[in-house]
Amino acid sequence: MNSLWWLALPTLLLPIWWHRKKRVQVKAEPLASARFLPRTEPRQMRVWRWSDIVLLIVRCLLLACAIAWLADPVFPWRGDTVVVAAGTDAQWTEREVQAAGFGAAARVALPAQRALAWIGAHEREFKPQARLLVLGDIPMPALLPQFRHPLVLRTLAKPLPPGAARVAIVSKRPQEWRRMFAALDGPLRVVLENVPGPKTELIVWDMPEAPPAALRAPLWWATDAGAFTELAQSQALGTLRYADGARGRVWASNAWPPQDPAAARALLESWRTLHYAPLPYTAPAQSFAPTRAAARGDANGALRDFLLLALISLFAIERILTHARRR
Repeated sequence: MNSLWWLALPTLLLPIWWHRKKRVQVKAEPLASARFLPRTEPRQMRVWRWSDIVLLIVRCLLLACAIAWLADPVFPWRGDTVVVAAGTDAQWTEREVQAAGFGAAARVALPAQRALAWIGAHEREFKPQARLLVLGDIPMPALLPQFRHPLVLRTLAKPLPPGAARVAIVSKRPQEWRRMFAALDGPLRVVLENVPGPKTELIVWDMPEAPPAALRAPLWWATDAGAFTELAQSQALGTLRYADGARGRVWASNAWPPQDPAAARALLESWRTLHYAPLPYTAPAQSFAPTRAAARGDANGALRDFLLLALISLFAIERILTHARRR
């Protein structure tokens, strides 16, 4: 829709019409020999003031530059391009580039989350015959993207970095809780602490009395709902109940501690899924055929920045010339 702004180009006639309408008043000077001539009132005459031609040109350029900036013109200058996700193995990248025939293509390094979105936003900058190759651990998008150029996606899933969750157990039966946390597998590792500290993420409070008011943690597991007054307004989530309070989020369940490893693993998976961000899923390797139905994104290339700079400069020059003419 931005290209419709080119229909405003006829407005360039406005500065010309405005300058052409300039009028000067004819000055009447009394002459001694003209006393017998009939009296004539002063009139206004249309004249072309050549002294304003520079100002006219600047105003026309200013208006044309504003229309061009709104129309968002893009000059297709990119050829074959390889988009590499940051942190991708260099040797694997070189093998894939040579195998796909992109040895002479330009390369762009981007964060993995922005790779496909960047191509969609800057696709107008690519030449019609350009090809695209995307490499790295690209996360699976929610919707299958469409592009106006042929695109090949080759992914390499990186191993998830091991994470550590600090857990403090306050209970008279700590061994049962330790067996439950031992059932947790995957990238999330549990570090058990004897005493809650400032870095503790989870406190297991398996005591009938309420914890100290000054004790804080992002997450609490409570076996006795009477120890936490905020659980009176709790919300249910399956077999779990949770509520947010001044100490943090409190979870409660009648099934704590679990009686077998399968139940413990299911409980820990629910905790990890609900309390932590979901793990990204690497998109499968695939090829995208070009389609004319692909949405055209806004380009933010150098041409748009140049037009904005020219627009500001021409506006400043127009103001200076206008002020100088009035003096």
